[in-house]
Amino acid sequence: MCSMEKWIQGVLPLAAIVIGLVPLSASAFVHAADARTDAGGALYAERCAVCHGINLEGQPDWRSTDADGLYPAPPHDETGHTWHHDDAMLIDYITRGGQAVLDDMGVKFTSGMPGFGPVLDEEEIEAILDYIKSTWPKRIRDLQAQR
Repeated sequence: MCSMEKWIQGVLPLAAIVIGLVPLSASAFVHAADARTDAGGALYAERCAVCHGINLEGQPDWRSTDADGLYPAPPHDETGHTWHHDDAMLIDYITRGGQAVLDDMGVKFTSGMPGFGPVLDEEEIEAILDYIKSTWPKRIRDLQAQR
């Protein structure tokens, strides 16, 4: 048997195994992403919904300050502005809190958003963002992904 035939006999079975596993690994990835989104939904309900609404609707009149000069919590659905920001900014905002991020940016704006870094790790914060994004129409998800 020539070396080419040996190579083919060795590679073809291996290639068949690898090709057979590709759909399995893609399926596993989808299920892992779904599990992460589900976990994010549970974390959102536990940590975020009290201010931003169980349906991501935000508080009424979120574009106008209240008596203390604070803006109510905005919606996280497609009617809000969450999707106007990139993931790094959103993770930072959730981790450190709105005021710390705005101060670093030199923005003169008072934020009531607390930092969740002490109670949520980055993976949990990313899962919450995955959940929020999963509720947006594809067009909005695509726009946000370009930021």
